[in-house]
Amino acid sequence: MRIDNFFAELKRRNVYKVAVAYAIVGWLLVQIATQVFPFLEIPNWIVRLVIVLVAAGFPIALIIAWAFELTPEGIKRTEDVGLPAGNVAKNRTWIYVAVVGAALSVGLFFIGRYTAGNTATPRPGSQQLRRGDQSEAATVAISQKSIAVLPFASLSEDKSNAYFAEGIQDEILARLSKIADLKVISRTSTLQYQSKPGNLSEIGKQLGVGHVLEGSVQKVGDQVRVSVQLINAQNDSHVWADIYDRKLTDIFVVESDIAKSIAESLRATLTGREEQALAAKPTTNPEAYDAYLRGLASEGQSLHSVYAFDKAIGFYEQAVQLDPAFALAWSRLSRADFNLYNSPNDPTDARRDAAKRALDMAQKLQPHSPETLLALATYQVVVLRDYELAKSTYRMVGKMLPGSSDVPASLAWIARRQGHWDETVGYYEQALDLDPRNIELLIGAAANYSDLRKFGAALKLCDRALDIQPNDSGLMAFKAGIYQGQGNLEEAAKLLPDVNADNPSLFVFGAKVTQLRLERNLSEALRLLKARVAQYHFGAELEKGAFTVFLAFAQHEAGDSAGAKITAEQARNTLEPICKTQPDNDFAATCLSQAYALLGDRNSALKEAERAIALKPSAEYGASSPGLNENLALVRTIIGENTGAISILAPLLEVPYSSGSSLYGTPITPALLRLDPTWDPLRADPAFRKLYEEKRR
Repeated sequence: MRIDNFFAELKRRNVYKVAVAYAIVGWLLVQIATQVFPFLEIPNWIVRLVIVLVAAGFPIALIIAWAFELTPEGIKRTEDVGLPAGNVAKNRTWIYVAVVGAALSVGLFFIGRYTAGNTATPRPGSQQLRRGDQSEAATVAISQKSIAVLPFASLSEDKSNAYFAEGIQDEILARLSKIADLKVISRTSTLQYQSKPGNLSEIGKQLGVGHVLEGSVQKVGDQVRVSVQLINAQNDSHVWADIYDRKLTDIFVVESDIAKSIAESLRATLTGREEQALAAKPTTNPEAYDAYLRGLASEGQSLHSVYAFDKAIGFYEQAVQLDPAFALAWSRLSRADFNLYNSPNDPTDARRDAAKRALDMAQKLQPHSPETLLALATYQVVVLRDYELAKSTYRMVGKMLPGSSDVPASLAWIARRQGHWDETVGYYEQALDLDPRNIELLIGAAANYSDLRKFGAALKLCDRALDIQPNDSGLMAFKAGIYQGQGNLEEAAKLLPDVNADNPSLFVFGAKVTQLRLERNLSEALRLLKARVAQYHFGAELEKGAFTVFLAFAQHEAGDSAGAKITAEQARNTLEPICKTQPDNDFAATCLSQAYALLGDRNSALKEAERAIALKPSAEYGASSPGLNENLALVRTIIGENTGAISILAPLLEVPYSSGSSLYGTPITPALLRLDPTWDPLRADPAFRKLYEEKRR
């Protein structure tokens, strides 16, 4: 076909008309997707899908226009339709489509530009962000119904009133977290920021929010002034601001009004139940509320610190003494008591009973409040160990507190303990979405990936944590453990410089000794352990016994059999009474089994190792049971039962399990089997070499 005939054929088959009409209509659809969809908060992936479909459809439309013709008799192949006889009136419908489509496209373009530039008024003294400062995709991805409440500044002359500003921030945040239509960042992630930072755009990106709330509180006697301003973090503009001068007795009304104003400004829909929750007045006693706020501030001073819990308990007890009907304070008191009971410092019946009494009072006063249910779930986990019941309670709370990261974080902890790995990943993602700069959550999620041997994902989360707390020795030791599991000793060594026997962290010290052992620097590992045991003041007998076993094992590896037996005997004498008084302590049983093995007491060693496994059956402790089997393999290796040890190690390489119950910072890996002198007695067996040589290929 000649080229001029080809273009004539294109014209006859209406290909030109279809191309122009498709381009106009396609441009119209793209304009609707990019300008209207974000306003309606339609997900960004749908915008991208529309653009891809429009682009992909263009050649298809041209092919169809070439091959087929629309006739009064229906759609026919073009070859079956003859050339028009004479001059046929031209169909101008496609021209009208093009003109109307072009007009709509231009209108949408200018509407989008106008609304983007006029959604908010710039704050005085600041500049609007340039379009290049943030990509369009990132802007669309952050919901406008999202907020972070930054620390409130305390303007009181009396510096001891700083707790009051912290408490007001906490209470406003608690009310906002009950609104399902809002994404609210947890306080843990905002604590690191100043009350009025200058880099709101960067903070918004770090927290994944469109808005931040800044505030200040001034308390003089029973008079309180609360100043707040809601700011669009993406363009640094004021959205809403107000000042409240009230008496202390009216502070609940202030908190409620602020939460409602924020919801209204962000166009969040409130249900009837949510409106009631925002207006709730937990106590009529201002002194009781003051004590409660002091408790909140004390608890927040150091996350999961025993001292912080102990101090907070005193204030909560004062609050319920002043107002015995203060259900919120009873629930907080119960949770603080249960957390202290769950720590090594006060696992006493008296502490457990005090926590249960506080829970009973909260249930009597407000059995269905989310705060009471959180205390109940804590009881179900810490005391009853009924994880299925606790999960049901937490899910109930999640419906009442959709903006709380505590619920998915707690569900992640339970799922991981039960060995439900995929569930754990999902819950951690939910928690980190609401609390993205929470170090504890980041490390918990990283440990879960490490348990799954997904070391790349674990290292990325470690880096996020180190971005928040650079050069933190505990975080670096944790990351070093992951590198050790990979067999990357060079990178691990960079994270453990200058760790000596007097390092205050047992975790960091243990990572250093493991590094030296994997590097086959056994003499230096032994030197550090001897110095530690000789000079360090251990907080508990179990801690001392565990390190004594560790020292005995290092002596055994270094070839000092006589010294190893003397040290192992000391460890045995320390650990036997502990195992008698704490028969359910699997860690004590594990340490004692190793001491027996180093002493050559085969039967006692196997008995204790198997007893530790029985204390945590896999049906109930899916995540940690394999780690206790790892210990049994170690015991069998020490006593010379090589075949039995290999038969245990082989299946362990195929299953995820908790690194907390492992000999290392990760579950057993081929790299650790290859590097660790622990397994040298097995190395002559081809079946053992096969475990790590095959995995390396």
